[in-house]
Amino acid sequence: MGSESNKEAGVASKSSDTASSPERVRNFDTRTEKEKALDEWLPITSSRNAKWWYAALHNVTAMVGAGVLSLPSAMADLGWGPGVTILILSWVITLYTLWQMVEMHEMVPGKRFDRYHELGQHAFGEKLGLYVVVPQQLICEVGVDIVYMVTGGKSLQKFHNLVCPDCKDIKLTFFIMIFASAQFVLSHLPNFNSISGLSLAAAVMSLSYSTIAWTASVHKGVQKGAKYGNPNTTTPGKVFGFFNAMGDVAFAYAGHNVVLEIQATIPSTPEKPSKVPMWRGVLVAYIVVALCYFPVAIFGFWMFGNKVDDNILLSLEKPTWLIAMANLFVVVHVLGSYQIYAMPVFDMIETLLVKKLHFQPSWMLRFVSRNIYVAFTMFIGMTFPFFGSLLGFFGGFAFAPTTFFLPCIMWLAIYKPRRFGLSWFANWICIILGLLLMIFSSIGGLREIIQDAKTYTFYS
Repeated sequence: MGSESNKEAGVASKSSDTASSPERVRNFDTRTEKEKALDEWLPITSSRNAKWWYAALHNVTAMVGAGVLSLPSAMADLGWGPGVTILILSWVITLYTLWQMVEMHEMVPGKRFDRYHELGQHAFGEKLGLYVVVPQQLICEVGVDIVYMVTGGKSLQKFHNLVCPDCKDIKLTFFIMIFASAQFVLSHLPNFNSISGLSLAAAVMSLSYSTIAWTASVHKGVQKGAKYGNPNTTTPGKVFGFFNAMGDVAFAYAGHNVVLEIQATIPSTPEKPSKVPMWRGVLVAYIVVALCYFPVAIFGFWMFGNKVDDNILLSLEKPTWLIAMANLFVVVHVLGSYQIYAMPVFDMIETLLVKKLHFQPSWMLRFVSRNIYVAFTMFIGMTFPFFGSLLGFFGGFAFAPTTFFLPCIMWLAIYKPRRFGLSWFANWICIILGLLLMIFSSIGGLREIIQDAKTYTFYS
């Protein structure tokens, strides 16, 4: 145990010794003037003046979103014991893996791993790192944006139906298009710091609608006939429902996919590394996450039992004005969350267009590429709006690796802790649990999508 901590401390002390002089740090910067100019244009690296509370706001916005609304439904499929256990374990494990990523952001003197794939390239090699990280990160970020298109549209539809019950029914497709129209505008904000005001509004909204969800559930009381057994009547239904619910929980802890990109916006010097304010922001964010997730999951399931909807707000009908307001809060929040996950995708697209395809950095390039991306997520969201099933599938297939065990694999590859030591055991436990989560919840989510597709009418 002692040699392990000394070894890891040695890595850190070596980094700090080497980076003790600002002149040495500058000497490590081998970028050309053209590369520096490109970094100043790309959305991730163009602004580095964020404070710790920016990190807190961005992390809350990235994490608390559509996932919290599905937790009572996940609890119904998991049951009290497994549900509470998985919820707590997920909170602890993902906080640990998030700490690892914050620590690894500046492990090399004078260099910052501003993007998830850059850290992967350092851990696994230039080519393998890209192949391992980029597909998973893109699935996560694009998948979240598609789900948020659906969430925004459904919440708008619910708001409309509540405030105007006698109005003519409007298809969900049109509400998704209305939500997307706002994203066509917001997507032209240049970088992370430019959306900090949007993140503030989104973070406040997430805490607000989560509070409304669980307090309104408590006010409504335990519903007549509420049962806490598995809602599925067949053995395959129970098994696959359990698997899908695990994916819902994984989806709820999705902030790791953008954490390095968020940390890249914080200024850093050898005397004041970015990991200090970033970790402070992460801790505040995780406290907010706990205040949102645990009451919603527990009280939502307690009051409605296994009849709860896959979006808890759909189960709440009265008081009408409060539930309508909560749905509007969800819309505001996912407006910000969409942008948090879209920004790294914009960065990848613009890097590819400029570096590989040799386009000139310009406003028009950014305008066209970002509009195409928003249109793509809108189209997929309108075509496949299986809210609960999408959460389970994306949660298992993509979020489990990037959130639960990929940071642990990179930590083992880079720091090489002593075999059978505490750090070695902790990381391998996370890896094994993450792999099981990925396999089982992907199967469950895919099965739920197939089941929903049997009765779905396109563009309804």
